[in-house]
Formats: sequence, structure tokens, C-alpha cells
Amino acid sequence: MDRPHWAPESIDVERPSVARMYDYYLGGSHNFAADRAAAQAMITAVPDAPLMAQANRAFMRRVVQFLVESGIRQFLDIGSGIPTVGNVHEIAQRLAPESKVAYVDVDPVAVAHSREILAGNDRTTILQEDLRNPERILHDPQVRKLLDFDQPVAVLIVAVLHFVPDSDDPAGILAKLRAALAPGSHLVLSQASDDGRSDEERREADQIYRRTDNPLNIRSRAALTGFFDGFDLLPPGVVWVPQWRPESPEAAEDAERAVFIGGVGRLGG
Repeated sequence: MDRPHWAPESIDVERPSVARMYDYYLGGSHNFAADRAAAQAMITAVPDAPLMAQANRAFMRRVVQFLVESGIRQFLDIGSGIPTVGNVHEIAQRLAPESKVAYVDVDPVAVAHSREILAGNDRTTILQEDLRNPERILHDPQVRKLLDFDQPVAVLIVAVLHFVPDSDDPAGILAKLRAALAPGSHLVLSQASDDGRSDEERREADQIYRRTDNPLNIRSRAALTGFFDGFDLLPPGVVWVPQWRPESPEAAEDAERAVFIGGVGRLGG
């Protein structure tokens, strides 16, 4: 296939990318035929797939608004994905212009487009790195120049953990991030749950994502709750993402259709 001018030479446009599939679910245009085919297969298997992405994005927006209103002015968004309307910096800086946001993603397309969008915004930066290398993220000069880890930082790991297998020790990764944070910092997590899903849906979703570089690692609510170790889990706890401080009771109806569960923890001390 023809390679779009914006596609870095290093990427395989014939292999689906979870970041570009997510972009497709959200109605974005930075995806390839292979991504669209995999995403369409996922929608056939799990018709709520676009709703999942939209509900998760709405969760992130509400969380960022809550954090800014709580006084947080520094954000570390790991696994930030391909930029779409409603990025963390857009939400935070609209409410508090002095807010600083460091984005991190392993996908080169996501990073390339982030650089274009963030050009000229000196309160943001973008780093190409993997969540599984927390030390590299925490000690990166760009990140350290922008964020002051002696002050509270909100770490967002939204719709990412289901791509980190238990063999990569996600709890250990989160513990390293926690150790670098000052009291008053927050951790935001969301990931896909198979609670309430049929065996057939689980199998088909698993097969589709095995075609990508990031197979799914679905976890229970109890497992995600355990990842907040060391943080005080804020009400309402780990819930279906539409149930996390919804803007109206109607917005939380049929919340399990969103598939994603999430929560927010605060570091005490």
C-alpha cells in the first residue's frame, strides 16, 4: 500500500497498531487499512467497541477536570495515543493555563503527530518510550525539565494496562512510578474488563489483538484495584468508567457496555 507522507519510515503499515485502532474507534484519520480492518473485526465481534473508546475518553476528561479543580497542575500521560480532540493539555490548560503535561507513547505515529500539535506549547512535551521502562520515563531530560517531581504530579495510564502482561510485572512498574511521586500526587488507571462479556466475545477479541504487537490481558475489578497499592482510592472506587463521577445520572446508565473499568488514587503523606 502507499505510505502516507505523515507515516514514519520505521513503522510497518501492514501490521495493526492498537494506538491506530483506538484512533479509528474515536473517529480519527491517522490509521491504515490494516488498522481499520482489525478495528472493524473487533466491532463485529464486540459491537460496543467504539462506545468503549468514547466512554474511556470521557472518563479521562472528567478526571482531568477533577484533578485541576483539586489543584493539580502537572500531568504525566503514559500511553497517550494519537492526538484527538480533548487531549489532557487542552482540558487542563483551558481550566488552568499554567498546567504542564508530559506525554509518553511508544507508537511512532502517535509521537509524530503529538510533536506537530504541541509545537509552540512550552508547557508540554512528548517522549517516545514504553510504559514498561518507567526509569527511562522518570529520568528523561525532557520530562525532568518540564515536571517538578518534588510537587504533586498526576500520572495517567488510561486504556494501557490491558496491553501489559503479568509477566512484565505491572504492579512493579506502578511501584517504581509511585516511588518517584510527591505526596498529593494522583494515579489514574483504566483498562478493559471482561466482566459480563460472553466467552465468544472474549475469544474473538483476544484473537484480533493477537494480530497486533500488543495482545490483550484482560483483568478483573479486583486486580485493577490492587494496582492502586500505596494510594488512597478516591470515591467511587474502581467502577465502570461511565460511573466515575458522571455529569448526570443518565450518563451512567448501562455502564457495563463501556467495558472499561477505572479509578483514581491519591498518594498520602
